[in-house]
Amino acid sequence: MWVGIFCELTEFALLFAVYFIARAHNPDAFEAGPGRLSLAAGTGYTLMLLTSGWCVARALHAMRAGRKPACLRWLLAGFVFGLGYPLIKILELRWNFSHGLDSNAGVFVVTYYYLTFTHLVHVFWGLLGMLWVMARTAGGAYTVAEHGGLEAFACYLHATDILWLMIFPLFYVLR
Repeated sequence: MWVGIFCELTEFALLFAVYFIARAHNPDAFEAGPGRLSLAAGTGYTLMLLTSGWCVARALHAMRAGRKPACLRWLLAGFVFGLGYPLIKILELRWNFSHGLDSNAGVFVVTYYYLTFTHLVHVFWGLLGMLWVMARTAGGAYTVAEHGGLEAFACYLHATDILWLMIFPLFYVLR
């Protein structure tokens, strides 16, 4: 899992390099850019991802305490909150397109889509991983003594959350 997380962080380091190079060459577009996006959508993503991650942390805590039913409930809650991310993305895309924010809207918007769609792919992987650990938990694969797969998944999900916490201010807040 750590190799996968390292690869994810390397991928996003390259994407952030693209962001900063584009920003250096187009300062006016990046200064005006955040005002064109929906801060409500960005805030919604942040709340959904952090709440989902918190639920997974609670699930891990429940498993360590030997409370498998509570672990499953926390994982389910984490999955539901995690689904909020793609749902908000669909709503935001509709809003963006109605406000002319498509691939012809300039370098800021193209860079925004590039990074956030890549992040969305990682969120989908996290949602699939959550289904996997829920199935394994329900099947008895994890115990108080052996729950490494659940811990590894939680690490991946938190790495994805941390990346969002870097993406959010770059696109929605900083000018």
